[in-house]
Amino acid sequence: MKLQLYVLKIVGTRILGAAAILLAVLQILDLLEVTTDILDRGLGMGGVIYYAALRFPRLIEQVAPISVLAGGLFAFSQLARENAVIAMRASGVSAYRIVGMAAPAAILVVLIHLGAAQVVAPRTDPMLATWWDATTPAADRKAPQPRAFRVGGDLVTAETASPSGERLNAVKIYRRAADGRLSQLVEASSATHTAAGWRLEAPKTARFTVDKAELSSASQMIWPLQLRAADVQALFADNQPPSAASARRALAKGGTERPESYYATKLQAAFAGPIAALVMLLLSAPVALANFRSSQGAVLLTGGLAAGLIFLVAQGLLSALGEGGVLSPALAVWSAPAVFAALAATMLLKLEG
Repeated sequence: MKLQLYVLKIVGTRILGAAAILLAVLQILDLLEVTTDILDRGLGMGGVIYYAALRFPRLIEQVAPISVLAGGLFAFSQLARENAVIAMRASGVSAYRIVGMAAPAAILVVLIHLGAAQVVAPRTDPMLATWWDATTPAADRKAPQPRAFRVGGDLVTAETASPSGERLNAVKIYRRAADGRLSQLVEASSATHTAAGWRLEAPKTARFTVDKAELSSASQMIWPLQLRAADVQALFADNQPPSAASARRALAKGGTERPESYYATKLQAAFAGPIAALVMLLLSAPVALANFRSSQGAVLLTGGLAAGLIFLVAQGLLSALGEGGVLSPALAVWSAPAVFAALAATMLLKLEG
């Protein structure tokens, strides 16, 4: 137990230190771009702190895997230089058990990554977007752009949406028949989210048949859909990545503006992304068996760092191919972690033998 705590303490503190440094660097670079704008809006240091707090979950998502790689390389190289690994192996402790002792630190990073990306960030992103738009000077504000998206088999356009996502303005709903032909057009001045669905105000309906169009109107109409206010916020936001929950709703006939392959890939990437921390730990583990009295230590240290960076690039490239429908979502998301974990295990097995 003392040995496990010793290894876990060294690895955990190095990962924590690497994460703190990387977060500080990214936070500083991010603030360098926006601090002048925040101060020009008269928001003061309170605005800077508020912006930094709302951006923090996304920064955690970015640094989590690389912090495990950097922390693992530092920790295992220290254990190798101090001959601690030699002593542990002489007492019957295998390299795999040493990695297992360090694994709880990486698992904690996985959980933090999941919480930041899937629980906290989907709530802070709309808050940041709403605050940023509300504090933009009137002269710099851009006119809202209409958005078009799909909800199940319906095509929908809306001029604007409320910051909360509870209301759509100037809504047009195009419904198609099974053969793809336009069968119905519904126009409403607004649509408000309710427990029963979306309430359309003063809707005008045109039903199209082969030879004629039938017009009708009503004071209100319920549009029963699985579209949620959070989905509307994401659809009208700029470059807000979908969470696992929103991607799952999009695949279940929720609001979408991209191909189905995009949301299927994002759904699986929501879980594969945090798993990258465990792969990074495996990639850094061979350094523990390196001989730093020769060039082997430098080679394995450099190779581990390069392998981790290549893994991130490969994972991003394959995910992009999956989002575009070139590869199946499962192959695009999970192939890089599987291949690099196998390569790391092979290297560890070779050095252990």
